[in-house]
Amino acid sequence: MRKFSTLVGLSAFLVAGSAAYYSVFGLSKLFSGATLAVIIMAGSLEFAKLVSASFLYRYWTKVNSWLKYYMTVGVVTLVLITSAGIFGFLSNAYQGATIEFEKQTAILFYKEDRLAQLEEDKIYLKDELEQSVNALPDNYPTAKRQLREEYNPKVLEINTQMLEIKQEIGDLKVLMIETGVDVGPAIYLARIFDTDIDTIVKFFIYILIFVFDPMAVALVISYNVITHSEKVVVRTKKIKKIKKKNGIRKSKEIVINDNKTDIIDNDNTDIYEEGELSRMERGGVTPSG
Repeated sequence: MRKFSTLVGLSAFLVAGSAAYYSVFGLSKLFSGATLAVIIMAGSLEFAKLVSASFLYRYWTKVNSWLKYYMTVGVVTLVLITSAGIFGFLSNAYQGATIEFEKQTAILFYKEDRLAQLEEDKIYLKDELEQSVNALPDNYPTAKRQLREEYNPKVLEINTQMLEIKQEIGDLKVLMIETGVDVGPAIYLARIFDTDIDTIVKFFIYILIFVFDPMAVALVISYNVITHSEKVVVRTKKIKKIKKKNGIRKSKEIVINDNKTDIIDNDNTDIYEEGELSRMERGGVTPSG
């Protein structure tokens, strides 16, 4: 029992401590203009939240209703604030891991749009050249050749730009694969559920904050339940009769509890066996202390 209560207390300390750290860090990033002040304020509130939860459990029936309900609302509000701080911390960590990936993704979209535009320009030039050549009579071969010579450099320039952009897109995709290793699981899950990475990460962050700080408070209360309800079990037994005087035998007692074993000398306590007290009373002997 004692080992289990220690495990519960250790779990409560670890979960509450880590939740407090992440919450304070997230809030300090949100209010970066006064980082030290926010750390002191948020840290004291985190400590007060756990103490308040313990206080409410121990003295729920002994405090005034207004104080009881106010502290309950305060604890719930602090849980929400802590969860918001944890959300900020995890969001900041996610953005730090994906900011380069997002930059590369934006560049990739731009280059793909540029490539599509060049494709359209190339098709437009070819159509324009075809219409211009067809508009000339068949007995104007020189003019047709001059038109083709005029349009060919433009088409070649577009082809060169398209080749360059295609090469850049290929290199960028390889680089994105290397960069995306940090968020590979999120990318994989996004593909499975046919959604974007931000939605997947947001979903997991919500799950974490749903169980993180509420679990810390629940463990603190659970530890209070265990420690408050533990009862010391005391058992006694006679181990040896040590002296006999006036027909009255005295003994020592061994008292065993959860913490230690004590031997108590009952010099001032008389212990009578069954039938002995009746014989003493019939003989006119009064038991003495």
